[in-house]
Amino acid sequence: MTQTPQITDSHCHLDFPDFEGQLDEVIARAARAGVTRMVTICTKLKNEPAVRAIAEAHDPVFYAAGTHPMSAASEPLTSTDELIAMAQHPKFVGIGETGLDYHYTADSAEVQKTSLRIHIDAARQTGLPLIIHARDADDDMARILADEFKQGSYACVMHCFSSSPALARAALDLGFYLSMSGITAFPKSTELREIFANCPVDRVLVETDAPYLAPPPHRGKRNEPAYTAHTAQKAAETFGLGYADFAAQTQANFDRLFAKAAAYQVPA
Repeated sequence: MTQTPQITDSHCHLDFPDFEGQLDEVIARAARAGVTRMVTICTKLKNEPAVRAIAEAHDPVFYAAGTHPMSAASEPLTSTDELIAMAQHPKFVGIGETGLDYHYTADSAEVQKTSLRIHIDAARQTGLPLIIHARDADDDMARILADEFKQGSYACVMHCFSSSPALARAALDLGFYLSMSGITAFPKSTELREIFANCPVDRVLVETDAPYLAPPPHRGKRNEPAYTAHTAQKAAETFGLGYADFAAQTQANFDRLFAKAAAYQVPA
């Protein structure tokens, strides 16, 4: 019997109410689809204990924490020290998500920038990858990422990348990674697929951003980690690779970027 290729959902939100009381089944469905690891993302630091508890209760689940840019003005501003302290947990594997979002929350641009720089500093000091959300803020995002990189290098993934070719190039030039969400599998996402087709395949991750952005054939429904497989199958076509080869490549990419997750061993 052919073994299902293994992949990782590098970004989901398992603490959201959409999954309440269903995590065992959701994680089991993911495993059957070959999704053997997932990183659940805390977007408000007051929720970090609950997100941490999910990771502690489920072997395949890791977590990251930060303040989402759309919440930067309504949540207390974090500090580098606070993020570094959280990062001591063995299953805490990334800083964020953070970033800039001017689509709905342009009025809070300045506090978003301040929050972003704090998160970058924490990523730099911990060695953990920065997880970036960027929407309608390409110029500021590219400038801040580059300016901060000059102050000291850090690792980063542009989560759910759906921005411009210019921002993709700016991120790739810094050695960063781009993550493919269900958007890349939508029939009308031709231009976005072209951006990825021009991206080095060793800098690509896959994700769901569940419960959002379910790929076909589940578009419009609740997304979940198992559906990473649908996004990855379409992505393999974008790169002209067989699914097993593309899955193996994204696993290697994830292990390189999220080295702490790759090195984690389940306690005996």
